[in-house]
Amino acid sequence: MSDHGMMEKEEIFSKVLRAGRRTYFFDVRATKAEDYYLTITESKKFTNDDGSFHYKKHKIYLYKEDFTEFNEILREMTDYIITEKGDEVISERHQKDFKKEDYSAPNDVTEGGESIDTSDSAEKFTDINFEDI
Repeated sequence: MSDHGMMEKEEIFSKVLRAGRRTYFFDVRATKAEDYYLTITESKKFTNDDGSFHYKKHKIYLYKEDFTEFNEILREMTDYIITEKGDEVISERHQKDFKKEDYSAPNDVTEGGESIDTSDSAEKFTDINFEDI
């Protein structure tokens, strides 16, 4: 096995962040000179049409000489996003386990320029038992 292969296997300290279909791996590794560096790996799960799945991985190598600037820019960018858009994660509304009651929505919805009252729309539907059909 090459030195690079052996270096990749030696993890000094690791943390994992699971975020939906993505998983982030933060690994402290050692160089040949026994200095430390950080690898950040994004692993994203993809499902094929036949139900099987595969992962795509992207890796960043971050060395100590870049830590200060990297941290400053990362903090600046994340602070900017929070300041401009707030803490709410809009994409959560599109998750399969999203609960509508967690977010308030107006009772009047506009469709094609006309206002539609949706406040009692659930009562307008008939309860059907599919075993009767």
